[in-house]
Amino acid sequence: MKIRLKQHFHILIGLAVILIGTQLLNTLTGGALSNFGIIPRYAQGLMGIPLSPFLHGDWEHLFSNLPALLVLSALLMTHSIRYYVLASLFIIFMEGTLVWLFGRTAIHIGASGWIFGLWGLLLANAFFLRRVKDFFFAILVFVYYGGIVFGLLPWQEDISTEGHIFGVISGLIFSWLSKKWIITGH
Repeated sequence: MKIRLKQHFHILIGLAVILIGTQLLNTLTGGALSNFGIIPRYAQGLMGIPLSPFLHGDWEHLFSNLPALLVLSALLMTHSIRYYVLASLFIIFMEGTLVWLFGRTAIHIGASGWIFGLWGLLLANAFFLRRVKDFFFAILVFVYYGGIVFGLLPWQEDISTEGHIFGVISGLIFSWLSKKWIITGH
């Protein structure tokens, strides 16, 4: 148990270091890395699918995403690191692909699609997997991050509402697949 917690902690610290390091590099290059975000329906925008969750417009953008990403990641890692990694990859690639296919023309960057995917996954797991732990996490996530639902509404032009919506959809689908294919390792 102690070794697992240590592994989880190291993964979370590593994730934070990668995101902060990327933002530092983006700041030092005058925001040049932001051009590697998802640009819908343009071939050059395809590289943004795996890169965009690690890119942020500025430090405020990063630090508004980082706490939720780390907390939701930590909760999901209690299933297993493998489950967390598979879920994250699925969410990042599916959400990114959907934004590339259907998003409005803009450069879409930030971890919020990933966050919304993890949020949707943790809520959906209570329904699809029906384990006590998943019900507990769903209640916890709903109580502390229930306000995130307002991010699904197109209030601000410079926020990728499409990424939020497609993130939730990706999380819901992964939860359904988890039940169907039993990839949780339990």
